[in-house]
Amino acid sequence: MYTPKSTSGGERMDGMDGTDERARARTGAAARRLPRAQRRDQILDAAARAFARSGYAATGLDEVAAEAGITRVLLYRHFESKNALYRAVLDRSCERLAGRTGTEGFDGTTLPALLRAAAADPDGFRLLFRHAAREPEFRDVVDSLAASSTAATRENLAGRLPEGAWAEWAYRLVPVVAIEAVIAWLDAGGPDPETAHLRVEAAVHGVIAAAAPRPAAGALYTGGQGTAGQAGDG
Repeated sequence: MYTPKSTSGGERMDGMDGTDERARARTGAAARRLPRAQRRDQILDAAARAFARSGYAATGLDEVAAEAGITRVLLYRHFESKNALYRAVLDRSCERLAGRTGTEGFDGTTLPALLRAAAADPDGFRLLFRHAAREPEFRDVVDSLAASSTAATRENLAGRLPEGAWAEWAYRLVPVVAIEAVIAWLDAGGPDPETAHLRVEAAVHGVIAAAAPRPAAGALYTGGQGTAGQAGDG
């Protein structure tokens, strides 16, 4: 990870190039001197917005600088490259997610906490679980998250499913369904935040039920009343 050289006397007030409306709109906040840590957080916030909006490949450092309301020169004082900036955004998003959901196990508080974490940092959440998966350079972050989520699910479901291929299927699929359900919830505008976790839980329980030794036949087509062939009898 790149560690920028320290500066003395704080940051100087760099002028704006005046070519971007977003930059001009943020001039008042960005042009004043800020402590180095606060400036770094400002850049990371802007980068998360920009990358989540257009993706890694389509977003240049000029766009990030404009989003932050600073010059590209000032941005380079904190991050040596777009790769370093993107990884710093992902690392911070991981830290925030862990801080809000915990890292130990999986219980009844996990899904509500996951929804709250996504609502608090929607750009970071989407970057971690939607955009980073498409970027080979950052696949290690995605693989690490997937491995830890699968391990937590395996521990939580131990004893609830007989060991075997279908149990392993559920261990891998439950986190995927939960994450995709949360992203879809964000995309839908975050409706019913106090009870949304119940709907995500229903989707997760569907996977667990499907992994059972004898899942109910035809429930998808008959509302759980029987098989599709029985629906028209009577």
